[in-house]
Amino acid sequence: MQTEFDHIINVNRRQRMNWTLMSLIAAGVLLIGAVFGSAATSRGWFKSGDGNKVPIYVSSDSQVNQQITLNGGFSSIAKTVTPAVVVVNVSGRRQQQSPFGFDPFGELFGNPFQDDDENAPRRRVIPRGQQQPQQPQGRAPLQRIGTGSGVIVSPDGYIITNNHVVEGADKVEVELADRRTFQAKVIGTDPPSDIAVIKVDSTGLPTVPFGDSEKVEVGDIVLAVGNPLDIGQTVTMGIISAKGRRSPGGGNNTYENFLQTDAAINRGNSGGALVNLRGELIGIPSQILSQTGGSIGIGFAIPTKDARNVMDQLLRTGKVSRGMLGVNITPVRPELAEEFGYKGTKGAFIQNVTPDSPAALAGVKRGDIVTEFQGQRIEDSDQLRNLTSQTPPGTTVKFKVWRDGSEREFSAKLTERVLSANADKPEEPGGGQGSEAGGVLSGVRVENISPELTQRYRLSASAKGVVIISVDPNSNAAAAGLGRGMVIEEIARQPISSVNDFNAALQKLGNKKSVLLSVLTSQGSSYVVVKEE
Repeated sequence: MQTEFDHIINVNRRQRMNWTLMSLIAAGVLLIGAVFGSAATSRGWFKSGDGNKVPIYVSSDSQVNQQITLNGGFSSIAKTVTPAVVVVNVSGRRQQQSPFGFDPFGELFGNPFQDDDENAPRRRVIPRGQQQPQQPQGRAPLQRIGTGSGVIVSPDGYIITNNHVVEGADKVEVELADRRTFQAKVIGTDPPSDIAVIKVDSTGLPTVPFGDSEKVEVGDIVLAVGNPLDIGQTVTMGIISAKGRRSPGGGNNTYENFLQTDAAINRGNSGGALVNLRGELIGIPSQILSQTGGSIGIGFAIPTKDARNVMDQLLRTGKVSRGMLGVNITPVRPELAEEFGYKGTKGAFIQNVTPDSPAALAGVKRGDIVTEFQGQRIEDSDQLRNLTSQTPPGTTVKFKVWRDGSEREFSAKLTERVLSANADKPEEPGGGQGSEAGGVLSGVRVENISPELTQRYRLSASAKGVVIISVDPNSNAAAAGLGRGMVIEEIARQPISSVNDFNAALQKLGNKKSVLLSVLTSQGSSYVVVKEE
C-alpha cells in the first residue's frame, strides 16, 4: 500500500554519505556541549473572519534548558519536539495526484531548458505508459490513500504540513504522539510552495516553536522528526548540507529555496519537522533525491521563513498573494555572459519583459541582468524569483540591472502574480516552402509564418520571424533546446522577418562557431546561444 506522497526524484548516479566526517562533527559538538537559556515563549494573534482570535505561531528563544552531553546525546531535544510532531492519515475517493503532475515514485520527465517565467503555469505531465485515471461510476468508498507528517505550531490545534500530503483528500485524520486521534480540517493549501495548514479541534496541545531559518549555516547539526514508511515516529540526525537548493523536478510554478540535509528522510517524513539544537523548527521536509525510493542522504526541507509567510497568509486571507515584476528570467549562463560582454555568472538574465508590466514601465529591457533587488545582491535567477514572490503586491521595490557595461538603478511597483492556462503545441510536420540551415545552425529547417502555421502551432498574431519546422535531434540546435513550432525572431541581434532574411543572416555568420538567437515560444521570447560542440 502506498504510504506517502513524497517527491522521489530519480538520478543517474549514486550518492554516498560521508558518515565518518558527520560522526566527527557530531562528536565534537557533543563533547564541547552547549548550554541554552531558559525557555520563553510568545504568541502572535490576529482576528479571523468570524471575529475569533487565532494564534498563527508560537515563537521561542529556547525550548531546551539542558546541557547536551556525549552520554545524553540529543534526547533533551527529542523529548521536547516529538510530542508536537503528528501523523497525518489521508483518505479519499480517487487516486491522489502529485502536484507536479508525475508519479512521485516514478520517472521524472521535464524540460532542462525551461525558463523561470513568472507568468508560466505549471504543466501536468503524465509518465509514459500511465493513463489518466478513469472516473468511477457512482460514489466510491473512502479508502486510505496516503500517510505523511505534520507539526503542531499552535496550542489551539493549527498544524503545518505539505500540500502534497493532503492534496485530493476527502478526509484527514491526525494522530498525536500520545496516540490520540482527531479529524482535521484543511484550512488552506498552496501548491507552489507545497505548504498546507490543517487544524484539529483541541486546546493545550504541545507545539514546536518557529526558529530563524535565515540564521542556519551549512554544517549545522539538525534533527528530522516524522513518520517514515508508516512505521511510527522516528528521529534522525544529520547536518545542513546546502542552502538555497532547487530540486531537478521543480517547475515554473514552484517556489523552491530548500535547505538540503543528510538527516535520513523517507516516505512519510513529508510535512514533519527539521529542528535545530535549540528545538526550534527551521524546515518542513518536502522532497528527497533518490535512485531507490529510500534515503541516500539528500533530503530537501522548506525553510520556515518561507513556510511561515505562506501559513500567515493562508490564515489571514485564505490565499497567498505574490508580487510580480513581469520578467522571464534564466541563470546567467557562460555562453550568454560571453555574448553580452558580462563578466561572471551571478545575477538573473532577463529573457523577456511582459508588456505593460512593472518592469516594462520602469524601463527594463531584454538582455538586462538583474544584479541587486531591495539592497540584496542577486546570486542567481531562483533567488530573484523567490525574493519577488515574497514581496507583497503593491510594494515599490528598487533594483539594479547591468546593461552595456554598467549598473543602472530602477524602481517599480509590483503587481500580483496571476496564473494563466497554456496549451501544448501539436507536433505536426510542415508542408510549405522552407529553408534548411547550415553551419552552426545545421539541422534546422524553417518556413515563413503563414496562417496555416499560425493555427497549427498556435502562434501569436503578432509573431514575426520564421517558424522552425524540424530540428535534427543530434544537432547543436537540438542540444541548445530549439524545437518544432518555435519562432526565430533574431539572429545575432538582427531582426528576421522571412526565410530570405534568415538565409542572409546565416551567410553573414560565415564560419562562426556560435550564434545568439532570439526565440519566441509559448512562454514568450528568450535568448538562446547555439554553439558547435
